[in-house]
Amino acid sequence: MVRRWGAAVALALSCAPVIADPAAQLPEIVVNIGGQSRQTDPVNTASEALKTGEQVNAVLPSRPGEALEAVTGLAVTQHSGEGKANQYFLRGFNLDHGTDLAISVEGMPVNMRTHGHGQGYADLNFLIPELIQVMRVRKGPYFADEGDFASAGAVHIDYIDNLNPGIAQATVGSFGYRRLLAAKSVEAGQGTLLTAFEANTYDGPWEVPDQVRKFNGLMRYSQGSADNGFSVLGMAYSNKWNSTDQVAQRAVDSGAIGRLDSLDPTDGGNSSRYSISGRWARTEGDHATRVEAYAIRQSLTLFNNFTYFKDDEVNGDQFSQFDRRTVAGGHASHTIKSRFGPFDTENRIGIQLRHDDISLGLLKTAQRQTLSTVRDDHVLESSVGVYAQNTTRWTDWVRTVLGIRGDYFRGRVNSDTAANSGGFDGFIGSPKASLIFGPFHKTEFFINAGYGFHSNDVRGTAITVDPNDKTTPQQRVPLLVRAKGAEVGARTQAIAGLDNSVALFVLDYASELLFVGDAGTTEPSRPSRRVGVEWTNHYQAISWLGFDVDFAYTRARFTDVSSAGDHIPGAPAVVGSAAIVVGEKTGWFGSAKLRYFGPRPLIEDDSVRSLPSLVVNSRVGYRSDNNWRFFIDGFNLFNTRTNQIEYYYGSRLSSEPSGVSTFGRHVHPVEPLAVRFTVAGPL
Repeated sequence: MVRRWGAAVALALSCAPVIADPAAQLPEIVVNIGGQSRQTDPVNTASEALKTGEQVNAVLPSRPGEALEAVTGLAVTQHSGEGKANQYFLRGFNLDHGTDLAISVEGMPVNMRTHGHGQGYADLNFLIPELIQVMRVRKGPYFADEGDFASAGAVHIDYIDNLNPGIAQATVGSFGYRRLLAAKSVEAGQGTLLTAFEANTYDGPWEVPDQVRKFNGLMRYSQGSADNGFSVLGMAYSNKWNSTDQVAQRAVDSGAIGRLDSLDPTDGGNSSRYSISGRWARTEGDHATRVEAYAIRQSLTLFNNFTYFKDDEVNGDQFSQFDRRTVAGGHASHTIKSRFGPFDTENRIGIQLRHDDISLGLLKTAQRQTLSTVRDDHVLESSVGVYAQNTTRWTDWVRTVLGIRGDYFRGRVNSDTAANSGGFDGFIGSPKASLIFGPFHKTEFFINAGYGFHSNDVRGTAITVDPNDKTTPQQRVPLLVRAKGAEVGARTQAIAGLDNSVALFVLDYASELLFVGDAGTTEPSRPSRRVGVEWTNHYQAISWLGFDVDFAYTRARFTDVSSAGDHIPGAPAVVGSAAIVVGEKTGWFGSAKLRYFGPRPLIEDDSVRSLPSLVVNSRVGYRSDNNWRFFIDGFNLFNTRTNQIEYYYGSRLSSEPSGVSTFGRHVHPVEPLAVRFTVAGPL
């Protein structure tokens, strides 16, 4: 299929003029960071995108993580309480809480390795969407500076440095929603000091109120710009909540519980995140250097019960997962622009370092009281990644990007079960290549290929026996799992006001191996392939009217032969969205966004599928010329009765016969219609 796509692109290119028209070139992407304009790197794939904070917040997300739905084909859901990491779906991946989607905020990784709940756990509840300056989106393993978890995609979020005027904002809404936000920057010496504080409470529509109590804040000092300057950023976040987790559909159908009820009212958790980070950049002539460093202290405690009374018919199956870690690392790169004979070139080298010191474990609990310990581990995990990338412009209409990356990982597990302790390491190399043609009449064509990877939970590389019974043998998994992909596509601005891109891709995984944190064991999966297409459109009809239409289709299959079937459970085939934004800088404004999340197979033979969902959010408001704003947000405007997430597995209700596990759907519904009213003014 990739060969057919490549042939189609080649045919299109053969019809294009041999020499590009300089006057018809695509405009350079420029963003404003640190109060000064900064030109970003050239776009090297058709699916690559840059979203401004204004674009991300045009339709305010109902929860912070949903800001990522500005990314074409990315669906963000929640199957638990409002302090738990979201569940992400992209390019035919059920990414769970983040595996294969690398997320960073201000140069700090959000994905957590060897996590107590799930590999790559990416909790974005500390994000303040109003402070987003720019969100850079990359998809596929084609970028030398992207490493662990980035095979399906990567999202990098940068905050503003300077906020003038400041923001004072209050929101009240349905189901006990309350939120206060204050942010302001002031001149301090030769730089700027930015401070922000957020407080949020929320009960939700559930029979067991979420009782969210979230506090969030940051302070940043910066001088200069993103290309010539430095900044230091401190962040603090804490949250406590109750959870209404997924429930057995049969319990709802029988009338035993309501649609918004819980089967274990003591589920919930608490989390915190404290960080300090800094960046320094210098650009002199043809040389540019950038250095980033960070330290993060993060903790999470979760109480969940997904099977109710299947394993313990007396106390129930609630379990607790805890994860407390310190993460330190950094990224340094140096870029040189020069000439190779008659050709313009850019060479970049870089190094990325990370170390995690982790205490984590799994407990059996009842009503949040510990019954026994399944496993209790101390893990040390370190990595170093080095990369080099060359960009050469061979003609006005041809450029290449060639990269190579090498990653070395080392981990050590000290487990309360001696047989599950040990040290392991691994190295993986990842070449990348891109070929870009154009622009021809404001149109560019892209061919990309590359290798990527994700790391597995280090505990899965050391395990030998089931931590539940200490005797059942367990299969070890490799530390690093290979991925490879290819993509062809095009993007154009040939029609005035219309930005259009299309990308066709294929992504192979040698094995989707996972450590199952909920069970404390490993689950080796099968080799897989995803083939798909993404189509993105933004049309600015006039200054006060814009449209967005995005569509993504992916065929996800296991590639080996099994009587169980070849469908990948949870893999979405279709994700689509459409949005309209109206209004000028002052006066009335509004927006509406529709997101379609298609049905997914729940088991390998595709005999059981999830329901699709179609949700519409909207906003209407007024902006005065003195920076006051009043607006109303509506979420799930048509009160769609569908589910955010569905699973198919075995469980037992307390009323069901002893020793019987019933397989069936387990669901977490979409919240009903909710309205929020916001008043915001200058500070």
